[in-house]
Amino acid sequence: MARSKTGKTGLIFFPAFDWAISPTHPEREERLLYTRDQIFEEGLMDLPQIEEYKPRLAEMKDVARVHFCVPDVEAQVTEAHLIAAGSTLTLADAMEKGEIRNGFALVRPPGHHSMRVVHGNRGFCNVNNMAIMVEYLRTKYGHKRIAIVDTDVHHGDGSQDIFWHDPNVLFISFHQDGRTLYPGSGFTNEMGGPQALARTLNVPLPPGTTDEGIHYVLDELVLPILKDFQPDLVLNSAGQDNHYTDPLANMRFSAQGYALLNEKLSPDLCVLEGGYAIESALPYVNTGIIQAMAGLDYSHVREPDFVPGRFVQSQEMTREIEGTVQHLQEIWEERDALVEGALAELGDFYRRRKRIFYDTDMINESQEEAVRICPDCAGYMTIASSAQRGYGILNSAYCVSLPRGACSSCREDAREEYEEHVGDRKFGYVYLQDKDRDTFRSFNNMTRTQKNY
Repeated sequence: MARSKTGKTGLIFFPAFDWAISPTHPEREERLLYTRDQIFEEGLMDLPQIEEYKPRLAEMKDVARVHFCVPDVEAQVTEAHLIAAGSTLTLADAMEKGEIRNGFALVRPPGHHSMRVVHGNRGFCNVNNMAIMVEYLRTKYGHKRIAIVDTDVHHGDGSQDIFWHDPNVLFISFHQDGRTLYPGSGFTNEMGGPQALARTLNVPLPPGTTDEGIHYVLDELVLPILKDFQPDLVLNSAGQDNHYTDPLANMRFSAQGYALLNEKLSPDLCVLEGGYAIESALPYVNTGIIQAMAGLDYSHVREPDFVPGRFVQSQEMTREIEGTVQHLQEIWEERDALVEGALAELGDFYRRRKRIFYDTDMINESQEEAVRICPDCAGYMTIASSAQRGYGILNSAYCVSLPRGACSSCREDAREEYEEHVGDRKFGYVYLQDKDRDTFRSFNNMTRTQKNY
């Protein structure tokens, strides 16, 4: 992979002026406008270390590569979603061409709560910008092993769901304890599917965790595991709602803490997720992160109300964090044995059932997932999904996904699964994802029409 010798940091701003859940919703365009003003006032955009890029639209195929959108991609995305996702791809291209060393997509709408199957908006997310970028990097540039570190205060349940069965994507999320915050998940026993155990690692943190606690997690757990995993790329879902002023959470992280985290993590590409303290946090946090990425001095970045030593972590909280880290260290060390043990107990298929709530659109979804346990490849996946709003059925879908490197037997079985359900009126829509061939089909059983991406 080409690497920039200039050391430039690429930036894209996309405030999405025409997209909001409501005019007063926390997820609105002002999230980025204050940041943009701050950065221009600081003169950062005039520095030779910074290169600004213009956003572009992602293609429908880029979305279909990741998601089963019900009834189709066009129904689940607006132009704003395609531009937010496309912005990440612009920076990916710039990095791969050697134009930049790293990059930060400051875009909205966010995406890390959007799962593999999409019936609507949940957690302010319709499509997963980070996952779309990951699959684009793997398809276009051939990357094999990628690490995603999600630093949003909310558990990245969508990204976790998408890469749950993929041993070549390491997903680490540290976040406020799900017992105290949406989406109510992200516990240490959520470790990935049987062939990818311990490639998902969740670090639930007690409310009130400070810079000290988060940097302990980074230094003692995240960085050593990244060194072991040796990914081609490290990507950061850069949520900023761990900040002490964020109105939707209860953590005590500072702008300086965020900047230092970025300096230590040294991600190749960052994608903005949450963060809703529009005036008191985002301009300072984003400025600190950008300066850290560009190798600039960020020591002067301070929130107007920041007081050193204001937040002190209790000994009880510190012990809890240390215990969680130790437990996850042990899980990581046993990762190969965990996979071996899980596969020894399974037959031909691994199955699980899930219920998913779309809090924004008030949709309840039921899923039955099955993964073929194949000795020759990662196996294919099927998902039977039914969504309802209130007492009425909204949509039902049958989804078939072939992973990279699928063997001929799994490829044939997956194709048969798709064809058997085409015409099955039990499901309104039938889908086939073929990652190796980069082809994606969607069949509408009501109109008897097929769409190819």
